[in-house]
Amino acid sequence: MTLASGSATVRGAVVEVSELRKSYAGRNVVDGISFAVEEGEIFGILGPNGAGKTTTVECVEGLRVPDGGRVRVAGLDPVADHDEVTRVLGAQLQESELQAKLTVREALELYSALYPHPLDWRPLAERLGLTGRLTTRFGRLSGGQKQRLFIALALIGNPRVVVLDELTTGLDPRARRDTWELIEDVRAGGVTVLLVTHFMEEAQRLCDRIALIDNGRVTALDTPRGLIARLARSTVISFTPSVPLDDEELSALPALASVERRGERIVLGGTDETVNAVISLLARRRITAHQLRVSDATLDDAFLDLTGTP
Repeated sequence: MTLASGSATVRGAVVEVSELRKSYAGRNVVDGISFAVEEGEIFGILGPNGAGKTTTVECVEGLRVPDGGRVRVAGLDPVADHDEVTRVLGAQLQESELQAKLTVREALELYSALYPHPLDWRPLAERLGLTGRLTTRFGRLSGGQKQRLFIALALIGNPRVVVLDELTTGLDPRARRDTWELIEDVRAGGVTVLLVTHFMEEAQRLCDRIALIDNGRVTALDTPRGLIARLARSTVISFTPSVPLDDEELSALPALASVERRGERIVLGGTDETVNAVISLLARRRITAHQLRVSDATLDDAFLDLTGTP
């Protein structure tokens, strides 16, 4: 599948958001957000519910008029240059609907007719598992099938930039992973992807960089690895000791960031130094560690830490 052929070779900002502001009923939903999305990258936006993520991307799409700040897509103003922006930007909205009696084939053909150089929708439908549903009316599709159709419609115009808001909501695990592969193919074909998601695994796998938004502001902007590296607990150690360990022994461990007890099981956050110290403590006390697990911290851990989400 070829999309926006050659555009990935040009580096630079294709989406620019500077001091963006938007309020509703006197409440600042977006309060001075700034970020730039480079040509050819997958840029993620994460944040708790109500953080301002969808309002931000709706301003990028030209669906909402900002109260302040500046937004540019390929150098164009999404509001003043709306028609031109629709030719370079595709969007899969968080909530969308089509006429209930429209079939999948009719929707794909209709959207193809709106663009001067659309993709061939047939391989796109095949990749998204829609070929067997071409004669199905929209109103008869499942939630996951509707989501896949809207992804196809976002890509059918052969956009330079695509905005995907809650890309895989409603998809089963197999369909979700197939969709991830599709998005990786889309980026490989030169399309810049702006991805809003609440799936940490999705963001960690797909995104080159992530803006973490909380209370209408960007609280962190980094690569997934960079966000995880900000944690004091880069390593998680969990085990069930054969005899109890008291809190004083555990709190004396070097580089310890957190201690959690789940019944008899102990979960420690720390570093490699903490791991070595735990192993030494267990050996010295001749304690067996049942179901010992040592794992790296994840983007989920970073999200909880950086947003203060309980």
